[in-house]
Amino acid sequence: MTASRGVAWRLVALIVGLAAVVWAVDLLVKEWVLATLPEGRQVQVLGEVLQWHFVRNPGAAFSLAAGMTWIFTLISAVVAVAVVVVAFRVRSLPWAIVLGCLLGGVVGNLTDRIIREPGGLQGHVIDFIQVWGFPAIFNVADMFVVCAMGAFIVLVLRGEGIDGVRRTDEPGAEPEPAAEESAEPEARSSAD
Repeated sequence: MTASRGVAWRLVALIVGLAAVVWAVDLLVKEWVLATLPEGRQVQVLGEVLQWHFVRNPGAAFSLAAGMTWIFTLISAVVAVAVVVVAFRVRSLPWAIVLGCLLGGVVGNLTDRIIREPGGLQGHVIDFIQVWGFPAIFNVADMFVVCAMGAFIVLVLRGEGIDGVRRTDEPGAEPEPAAEESAEPEARSSAD
């Protein structure tokens, strides 16, 4: 049995720092969009492959449930709080990166819900990236959320726990510490 370990403060700092960078980049890019792009008009960046197309999204992905913006505000707030709570249990560098990117992206779109018109926690998210063949217009925060969720699935499928222990499906196999485990040495003891 593994002894309980303290908080891996370096990983918590990484999560918070990465989230702050993602949030700041998303906010700055959205302010650039508001200041320079005409709303509703397409601006070619790489021909038809990549275009800027500024829209205000009142709903979720693909503008679904546009009349229920407050629900997305609530869900975003719950996800952000859940990530912060889990951050104190993380002992794995890959999980810290995933959670930092997820937190930054969620807080980026949550910021829009709070500060953008029409207000009252129902603000419209600023979307502007349109890629040929993809049915939705998205933003920087969305990219980080989607990439984080993809990495989340990979880590779960690989059996890597947030505690830095890799689990296997082999019967009777002992969990192995993940190679990316925090550099902070931790004492382990076994109980009889």
